[in-house]
Amino acid sequence: MTNTARFANRTQAGEQLAQAIHHILAQETADSAPKTNTIVYALPRGGLPVAAPVARLLNCPLTTEVAKKISHPENPELAIGAVTASGNVLWDQNKLSFRYAPNVRWRETALNGAISQAKSLQAQLSSVCPQVATEGATLILVDDGIATGMTMAVAATSLKALSPAEVWICTPVAPLKLLPWLRQWGDRIVALSTPEQFCSVSYFYSIFPQVETKEALDCLRQHNEEMMI
Repeated sequence: MTNTARFANRTQAGEQLAQAIHHILAQETADSAPKTNTIVYALPRGGLPVAAPVARLLNCPLTTEVAKKISHPENPELAIGAVTASGNVLWDQNKLSFRYAPNVRWRETALNGAISQAKSLQAQLSSVCPQVATEGATLILVDDGIATGMTMAVAATSLKALSPAEVWICTPVAPLKLLPWLRQWGDRIVALSTPEQFCSVSYFYSIFPQVETKEALDCLRQHNEEMMI
């Protein structure tokens, strides 16, 4: 792979993603009845600086769907599944079937730890998340990139339980080989870059710092205060 970043930072990636999503929505509105309602959901924390430009261009609410990876108890970098703050769980069956898969007790410990992290983050962000009407709406789920797809998939599953018209999975970058798998979780996939060779999400950004909770809160607060004006 050549060492060429695709995006300067999350905000620039979000602006490009916003244009792509807006173009699709505009085409569909021209061809059929207008979309009744659109809501942008970010996977926090890294997804919020990407999702904010999307919500701004679409002039719609910005909120969050908190999901955390479930890490192998002996290898925190190895994700064996993902869980949302609301308790939706998705296990990576391939990793659970391999030789060094954790036993049931370890899996339960890892799951409880991930749920605790997700609920804690949700509690910190909930005060600035708007009340939204999801029934019959188009829900745009955004993250800064997709590596394994586990958190995005479990978040999409959670959103589908809210009776929307559609759930879109949207991201600046995702591995090409993952797209067929992702299609089972979302009604539409929007990915700006789908490289065949993929090492990490950060590789495709020039600047990719960790997003702190304060920045995530600021993204939510600023956008939704502007929506009220």
